[in-house]
Order: sequence, then structure tokens, then C-alpha cells
Amino acid sequence: MFKRHKSLASERKREIFSRGATRSILKNDLRNFHCLSHFVLSAGPLKSIPVVKHSKTTHFEIEVLDAQTRKQICIVDKVIQTSTIHDVKQKFHKACPKLYPSRVGLQLERGGPFLKDYITIQSIATSSIVTLYFTDLGQQVSWTTVFLAEYTGPLLIYLLFYLRIPYIYDMKESSRRLRHPVVHVACFCHCIHYIRYLLETLFVHKVSAGHTPLKNLIKGCAFYWGFTSWIAYYINHPQYTPPSFGNRQVTISAINFLICEAGNHFINVILSHPNHTGVNACFPSPNYNPFTWMFFLVSCPNYTYEIGSWISFTVMTQTLPADHLSLEGLTYLFHVRRLIPLIYLYWSLYFSVLFYNTEE
Repeated sequence: MFKRHKSLASERKREIFSRGATRSILKNDLRNFHCLSHFVLSAGPLKSIPVVKHSKTTHFEIEVLDAQTRKQICIVDKVIQTSTIHDVKQKFHKACPKLYPSRVGLQLERGGPFLKDYITIQSIATSSIVTLYFTDLGQQVSWTTVFLAEYTGPLLIYLLFYLRIPYIYDMKESSRRLRHPVVHVACFCHCIHYIRYLLETLFVHKVSAGHTPLKNLIKGCAFYWGFTSWIAYYINHPQYTPPSFGNRQVTISAINFLICEAGNHFINVILSHPNHTGVNACFPSPNYNPFTWMFFLVSCPNYTYEIGSWISFTVMTQTLPADHLSLEGLTYLFHVRRLIPLIYLYWSLYFSVLFYNTEE
């Protein structure tokens, strides 16, 4: 009996102990669940992982045909939307190495305008296949090369005549006759004029990166070099006669020439650095520099100063070739540019002062 009672008591203790353990386990589980739920709620809503969308790139095929025969020359494939005509020319050059990009002219239709290099393929494409017509533009040269060749020639040619090379003038007559001071002043002014041209081409003017046909280089050099040879031959000739009014005419004309050269330079500097207001460029206006006050009268004073320089040179040397060059410049600006209202003032000054010397 005693042993049985003892075993029952031990079983009760085990039962009570097990009940307490389960209760403590339940309490611990509740506490852990409470802590976990509190942590989840404090962390905020779950963020979804962003889906990466891959943009689909559209490629074009450029079919290049001959503008005259309409025969297919090549096909430029895998051209993206942002590609430009310049990029197409580069790929065309790889297919046809003899035709470098500046020589390639591309058109949307035969006889139409040539497409600019900055035009994108997307702006002209109506389908995935774009047809362009090719025209060979011939040999091309850069604009910088054209300007440097046009301005370097006159500088050297005039100095050759100034030195009186024996193949041009008679040596006996050249050594017998002394040069008038106007000959030296004219050489100085002429050199200053073309040295300014060269320096402005290199450091002031923003020359286009484009190209021009070789024939334009030949035309420009023929004009500048030919007029320089004509002018220099008469001014440096041993029988050259000084101006009618002597040193006074030379001095006043030389001063006016230098003033016009300075004004031309300052205007070119201002035109190369225009003021910008937002997207649009603001045309230069007069400022504290007196040479810019010409903007009150004309829109492009650099042409006015240019004509003033040549008229001053003509009055200073009093020669027919220099006069003809001035008339050529006046005619071009009056009929093409129409920017010189002061042209009549120069004409009146010219006819009132200028006299020709026909003696040699």
C-alpha cells in the first residue's frame, strides 16, 4: 500500500511538472511570436524587387545606290536609331576605301539636296530599310586649307616683287632709280593686312570642319594671287610715280588704312564670341570700344572696314590695279551682301581724291 501510494504521488509530481513545463513553453512561444510580429510590423511593408526592362534597339539597313545608274553599291547594316549621316559615311568608307567621307554625297532622292552630316537616321527613316543615293563630290579640301592658301600666297608674292627680282624688272633701271617712301609704306600695309588674315584664321575665326571642292581652292587662289601680282608689279616698278599730293596723301591714307585694319580685327573678335541669352544667340551690339560704334550704322562692320582698308590703300598708292580690286569688293558687297550703307561715302571720298598715274 505504501509503495503504491508513493508511486501515485510521484506520478502526480511528474504530471504537475509536465504541465508547468508546457505552460512555460507556451509562454515562451507566445513571447517569441509577439516579438517577431512586432519586428515585422516595425520593418514596414515588403518591397517588391524591381523588374529590369531591357530596351529593344531598332536597327536599320541602309541601301546605297548610284544616283546616275541606280545600281546598288553596298548595304550598310546594323545602323542604330541615333546614328547620323556622318556615321553612315564612315561605314560606307570602310566598304569603299577609295571614297573618303568628305567626298561622299548622300541624297534621299535623285536630284534632291545632300543630307547634312548631323541628320539622324531615325529622322529620315520610314521603314527598317532606308535607300540613299550616292554622288561622288570629287576631291575635297578643308576650309582651313583654303583660307591659309589664299592668304599665304599674296604675302609671299608681294615680297617677291618688292625685292625686285631680276627676272621681273630690269636690274640697271632698278639700281638707277631710288624708291619713293610710299613703296615701303605700301609693302608694310599689304603685309600687315594678310598677316592679320592668317592669324585670325588660326586663332579667331571658327572655321567650319567641313570640306569644299578643290576647284573652289583654285578659284580663290587665282583671284587673290592674281590681283596681288598685278598690284605689286605696278607699285614696285622702277618707273612708279608717287601720288599727286605727295607725303600728305600717303600719310593720311596710311593712318586711315591702319584704323580700318584695327576696326576689322576688333569686329571679327566680337563676332567670334557672340553673347548668348538662353537658346538664341544675341547679335553683337556697340560697347565701350569705339570701333564697335559702327554697329549703329551697319549690321556687319567688318565688311565696311575691309572696303575702307582697300580704298585707303588705293588712295595711298594711286594705282589702277588697287582701284580695280576695291571696285570688285564694293560691287560684291553691294549686290550680294547689301550690308554697306556707307558705300556712297566711300565713293565720294574716292572720286574726290583719287587720280591715276598712267606713266610707267
